[in-house]
Amino acid sequence: MKPEFQAKFLQHLSKKKSQEEGFTLIELLVVIIIIGILAAIALPSLLGQVAKAKQAEAKNNTGAINRAQQAYYLEWQCFTSSLTDIGVGIKTASTNYAYKMEGVGAATCLTTVTSKATAIKPALRSYAGIVGTIVGNTETSEALTVAFACETNVPTTDAVATQNPGITDCPTGTKNLAAAK
Repeated sequence: MKPEFQAKFLQHLSKKKSQEEGFTLIELLVVIIIIGILAAIALPSLLGQVAKAKQAEAKNNTGAINRAQQAYYLEWQCFTSSLTDIGVGIKTASTNYAYKMEGVGAATCLTTVTSKATAIKPALRSYAGIVGTIVGNTETSEALTVAFACETNVPTTDAVATQNPGITDCPTGTKNLAAAK
C-alpha cells in the first residue's frame, strides 16, 4: 500500500471512531424509561416486604409472651400482667410497637391475659396474644392453658380489643394466626 493511501485510511478510521463515541439522546431516554417501569413495578413489592419484616417483630414477641405466660402458669397456677415477671426480655416499646398486658381475675392471680402489640406506625398491623385456662378433664378438674395470637385485618395503630373471659377466639376485626395457616 502506498504511504499516502495508508495515511488517508488511518485519518478516515480516526474520524469515524470519534463520531461514534457516546450514546444518542433517544438511546438514553429508552434506558431511563425502562428503569422507570421496572422501579414502578418493584417498589410496591419492596415496601410490602419491609412492612412484613417489621410485623414479624410483633408476631415473634406475642408468641414469646404467650409461651412465657404458660410457663409462668405452670409454676404459679395463675398468670401475670407484668412483662418483667415472665422474664422474656421484651421492652414495653420498640421503634415499631408498644407492648402491654391486661388481665382478668384477682389482682395477684389472673385467669386470662391479653398481651397487646400496638403498632406505632400507621402502615403496620397490631397484634394480640390471649392466654387463659380451660378445664381439661371434668373428673379431675385439671386446668389446661390455651394460647393464641390475633392479627388486625387491616393496618392500624389502635390496640386490639380486650378479650372477654371464657372466649377462645380472636375479637372482632382480627384473625387467628393459627387458623390462618
